[in-house]
Amino acid sequence: MALAPPKPLFPSPSSSAVAVAELSPLPSSLSSLLCRSRSPFLGLRLAHDPSTSLLLLPLRYRRPLCAVADAAAVAAEAEDAGSPRPRVLVAEKLGEAGLELLRGFAEVDCGYNLPPEDLRARIARCDALIVRSGTKVTREVFEAAAGRLKVVGRAGVGIDNVDLQAATEHGCLVVNAPTANTVAAAEHGIALLAAMARNVAQADASMKAGKWQRNKYVGVSLVGKTLAVMGFGKVGSEVARRAKGLGMHVIAHDPYAPADRARAIGVELVSFDEAISTADFISLHMPLTANTSKLFNDETFSKVKKGVRIINVARGGVIDEDALVRALDSGTVAQAALDVFAEEPPPKDSKLVLHENVTVTPHLGASTIEAQEGVAIEIAEAVIGALKGELAATAVNAPMVPAEVLSELSPYIALAEKLGKLAVQLITGGSGVRGVKVVYSSARDPDDLDTRILRAMITKGILEPISSVRINIVNADYTAKQRGLRISEERISIGGSLEVPIESIRVHIANVNSKFAGALLDNNGDIVLEGRVKDGIPYLTLVGSFTVDVGLEGNLILCRQVDQPGIIGRVGKILGEKNINVNFMSVGRNAPGKQAIMGIGVDEEPDKETLRMIGEIPAIVEFVFLKL
Repeated sequence: MALAPPKPLFPSPSSSAVAVAELSPLPSSLSSLLCRSRSPFLGLRLAHDPSTSLLLLPLRYRRPLCAVADAAAVAAEAEDAGSPRPRVLVAEKLGEAGLELLRGFAEVDCGYNLPPEDLRARIARCDALIVRSGTKVTREVFEAAAGRLKVVGRAGVGIDNVDLQAATEHGCLVVNAPTANTVAAAEHGIALLAAMARNVAQADASMKAGKWQRNKYVGVSLVGKTLAVMGFGKVGSEVARRAKGLGMHVIAHDPYAPADRARAIGVELVSFDEAISTADFISLHMPLTANTSKLFNDETFSKVKKGVRIINVARGGVIDEDALVRALDSGTVAQAALDVFAEEPPPKDSKLVLHENVTVTPHLGASTIEAQEGVAIEIAEAVIGALKGELAATAVNAPMVPAEVLSELSPYIALAEKLGKLAVQLITGGSGVRGVKVVYSSARDPDDLDTRILRAMITKGILEPISSVRINIVNADYTAKQRGLRISEERISIGGSLEVPIESIRVHIANVNSKFAGALLDNNGDIVLEGRVKDGIPYLTLVGSFTVDVGLEGNLILCRQVDQPGIIGRVGKILGEKNINVNFMSVGRNAPGKQAIMGIGVDEEPDKETLRMIGEIPAIVEFVFLKL
């Protein structure tokens, strides 16, 4: 029987899957674990945890990666639902190449242009949803999904039709297809730029009406003119490259764009006011957000260079369309070329669409044969990857962690979650966890250590065992905030090799009661655990003030005892007689003949009788069994 694909991101506390981008050379600890998995992905399986896979993405996915999922949980839910395959709802037309990819992995339900109530009715039976720009994925949609929806795929770049906050709260990954239509959108922007400058559309309509109006449609030249690219992302930068080739002087405004990338293309980054006041042409390429909605309004048009020409292949909502009509009528804006509108399709009597100085197309930015196929394939691969448990290279509601960082930190991800999971099991009483401090020891400069994914995994380890919410990198910070959990991070600089990103991770849970007093640091009410990675495997190296050295495999028994001969043998004899395999044993003490902590890694869970027998050994002061 085919393995059913997975379900949520980080859904179970017992296993998780993490993906890294292909890098060469791989760390030796990872290279030794390399094995072949199903095409097109290479798999790395951690020897210490058969349920955990590190997925090595092909070269085409050398992009920031950011989300993690668990395959087994999705498979289990699919089996419970009576289907061995997940179900994907495609709510808007998608290229056949993408549909074929989806059908090879999932049950595909194509329901185009569904009314909101029909979409909500269907979504409760679906694991994934694919939309374009016409379907609104609202909070009500996520609520109707009742936790089953794992991923929403937006076949295109913009995600303003998806409620990202609601998606995050429900632990649903949102992915888009930002690269496949980049060139198509940039080419369309340049096409509108040239068509507007030379009155191509108006002259064409005039000739087809039987007229010959050469004098009326005298255009303007592009060479030597200044183009302001507003939004210097993928499409904006490609437009800039092409405009440079036309002999234009290109400036750009984007508060998030790196200046060195702009300089490499020969583009100067300037302020918003400088861009709009000096440009002969303005090309819009920013997303539609609360900050950019109707950004081009009466006030903005009052600052532009008189006779400016505007191109918009981004989002219609960034322009106040009534204000643009007024600017066109007054001559402040000489011409506009628009592919997108606030309402699509726009009203038939739209003054903007019918304006003689406006060139319009019906949202054709991505409408090339090549782009449509590419977008369909890209979004299908992203959705399938998310359902399989792979990191999504195009996730938009999770921390963007660069691929090279993920590659380095992959062994520490498992360590971080296990430290959190161990720490929360040591807590007793009803006060709850309020403050957690995570201390990273590293030889690296603090600015060269991205720990966001580690913080998310520690949060998952702490909260998921005591919460009904499945926690993943998408909703970890949000869930912690909702639970009143404050997680602070501290970094300690130490000497050592810069090739090792983190020497140790220490977790402090403040002001709690512990069922194992040995885990408290100096009896101050702080549970303290520390771990390290050795040869790619997480180890527990500190419990309270006691040094130990226990591989975090299987389960763990911690015993605090009087330091005297024979204790290890007596505990080992009990476990052996009960047929419980010991995979690690380590003893740490604070002084000879005083007290010590023995950490025992066991493959099986001891029954109550076995644990009772261990506890009855006279020299053992206390013990605790912890599940990993």
